[in-house]
Amino acid sequence: MPTLRAILFDLDDTLLVDEAVSYEVLEAVAEQAKKKFGIDPRLFVSDLASIAKELWVRGECYSFCHAIGISAFECLWGNFLGDAQELMKLRRWSQQYREEVFQKTLQAQKKIFPEARAAAQGFAQEFSKLRRQRQRLFPEAREVLEKLASRFKLGLITNGAPDLQREKIAATKCEHFFSAMVISGELGIGKPNPLIFEEGLHQLNMKREEAIMVGNSLERDIAGARATGIHSVWIRLPGEKNVETVVPDKTIADLRELLDIFSSSLSFL
Repeated sequence: MPTLRAILFDLDDTLLVDEAVSYEVLEAVAEQAKKKFGIDPRLFVSDLASIAKELWVRGECYSFCHAIGISAFECLWGNFLGDAQELMKLRRWSQQYREEVFQKTLQAQKKIFPEARAAAQGFAQEFSKLRRQRQRLFPEAREVLEKLASRFKLGLITNGAPDLQREKIAATKCEHFFSAMVISGELGIGKPNPLIFEEGLHQLNMKREEAIMVGNSLERDIAGARATGIHSVWIRLPGEKNVETVVPDKTIADLRELLDIFSSSLSFL
């Protein structure tokens, strides 16, 4: 049986609360829309989530976003800094996108807003500001990372735009736990491509049989790890369903379960 020496982690919705924070902020903006225009905040949230995804999928930057792992919600608040052509294109497009998302959401409320464009701009700016302020790790993440980092080398393999992912890491003060950090936008490839996992192993100077991947996405984290020959632990978030074609070695519901799984480096399977 191989000896476990390294643990690879996903970032968004594995260590860091991502989608839930976006919805929290969206609900806060919806409350502002209610006070200003008498809009039903529940409908505002529901409509905006649908409109954001629809415009994102139809947008000119979708192929790049999908490949690198940049979500529709991230396009509402990311800066997308960098000189790469695709990032510059995304930076320009996202400014137009976020205003259009909020404007169409206001229009979907079936009310007439003479100041709809100005309101959309204001709500888009508020979303971006609040989303940036509320970044946080899962409550148990720091304790788990501290304990595991004392026994294993830890690596981070995350999809996303380079500056946005590094901003999240800096905001949550978790960088010091990791001996390697691989960001899809910096490589031009994203999970589940095995090359991004191989880069993580290379940075840690580990063999695939000495590492294990922990992530919340079956399609990206678990499938990618399996394709690379790395064992995996799926952290199953509430509401997530199994995918029959992707089978993790272990399934957990809380990061603290990792402490039991890795209580002995010789018994992680």
